[in-house]
Amino acid sequence: MKIYSWNMLFRNKELDRAFEFIAHADFDIFCLQEVPEDFLARLKTLPFHITDAIDVDRLFAKTNRNHLVILSRHPITASGPLPWPDYWPLLPLRTKLFVRLMRPLHWSKIRNRNGLYADVSAPNGSLRIFNLHTALTRPSLRIREFERVMAERDPSRPTIVCGDFNTIESPRMSILNWFVGGSFSDVFLYRRERTRLQKHFMEHELANPLAGGITHPFSQSQLDHILVSRSFTIKNAEVIPDRMGSDHHPIRAEIS
Repeated sequence: MKIYSWNMLFRNKELDRAFEFIAHADFDIFCLQEVPEDFLARLKTLPFHITDAIDVDRLFAKTNRNHLVILSRHPITASGPLPWPDYWPLLPLRTKLFVRLMRPLHWSKIRNRNGLYADVSAPNGSLRIFNLHTALTRPSLRIREFERVMAERDPSRPTIVCGDFNTIESPRMSILNWFVGGSFSDVFLYRRERTRLQKHFMEHELANPLAGGITHPFSQSQLDHILVSRSFTIKNAEVIPDRMGSDHHPIRAEIS
């Protein structure tokens, strides 16, 4: 099976190229984050099974709704959103002021956040696919959101977890952890989140075939993940060089 995941960026200006890439990719499962509503309509014209959920509502002057999407070459037998609590009221004043100052860079207050799951009837049995876009806020909340989704996992069923986890692990960007609600220790101990997250992967017996890779050039971090149950054999995995208008690279993994 060939699995792709990509945060395509909600304000992507190369949507025709992005569409051609997705339409002609050799995949079994393709997970997308930050899909604009108009682009979702285009994806639904493709000859694949599809399910979607609201990724996030961005509260600009007009609400900008993004979607999570799972495309599959195999039948989707069940699917649905996995709602996350509204974390905005928990954020300190500095974070709310920071978001306001970053408005020219398309930051905004957000609401209505979800994960997405799909049960897929693959040739060798049923799989559960998760598509996540965890919060760009303090690291402890990101890990809590990951665990909230893992509570929906059936350990007896092979699992694939895709998505943008927003894990900051570079001194170049670690100050952002404080601005978005974290502590000073989150700034200086910038590898701590990755270490904790890897422990959670191990507890759930999930392999991270792109560990150590950089999927987001500006942050110099592995924000994007394809995690697979230990029952799978990982044949190869790669970060695709062409970002096609996004700030994230698409990633892929081939498993058997």
